[in-house]
Amino acid sequence: MSGFDDIFQGAPLMAILRGMGVERSVRLATTAWELGIDAVEVPVQSEEDERTLRELVRLGAERGKAVGAGTIVSPELVTVAKDAGARYLVCPGLDPRVVEAAAEAGLPILPGVATPSDVQLAVSLGLDWLKAFPATWLGTSWFTHIRGPFPHVRFVATGGLDASNVSDFLDAGVRVAAVGSALEDASQLERLAEVLRTRRSPSP
Repeated sequence: MSGFDDIFQGAPLMAILRGMGVERSVRLATTAWELGIDAVEVPVQSEEDERTLRELVRLGAERGKAVGAGTIVSPELVTVAKDAGARYLVCPGLDPRVVEAAAEAGLPILPGVATPSDVQLAVSLGLDWLKAFPATWLGTSWFTHIRGPFPHVRFVATGGLDASNVSDFLDAGVRVAAVGSALEDASQLERLAEVLRTRRSPSP
């Protein structure tokens, strides 16, 4: 039920634009798309975020890009995200009620996990794409160990990632690494572009 095999079939990076407002988010989303990052997430925590999500959904549709809604912490926010046109949902944690609401809405969901118990519960709910958060706190070795009991689960790493460490997480088996403010740093853009040039997510 994931849909993420299609959303993340190309670039091994995604962009998270948290609390940046409409204008700044449009600028950074455009940077991401032009760099080769296909998936952009807008965390929804305010009315301004909702406006940002709607605008990026509109612009993304013109480019054939998927825009998702993040920080979905309640079933009610699933409805908000769907109404805004989000293609997928991202959560900081794992809430079966939100997973169920996403399924009813027909939207793929990427819940946050940080322990083997989280991963096992998510798998029991039928999920095979998960968000590991906070990634830099978990460390790259977490992914090496977790692949043992859960070899089929695909992870998106978020939290504290930039051009200096995304390759380390990808080397550890992460399928997609998320960046945010790094897109505003000219010194990092070239390094991110190199990651995109030399790495591609393997075929599902």
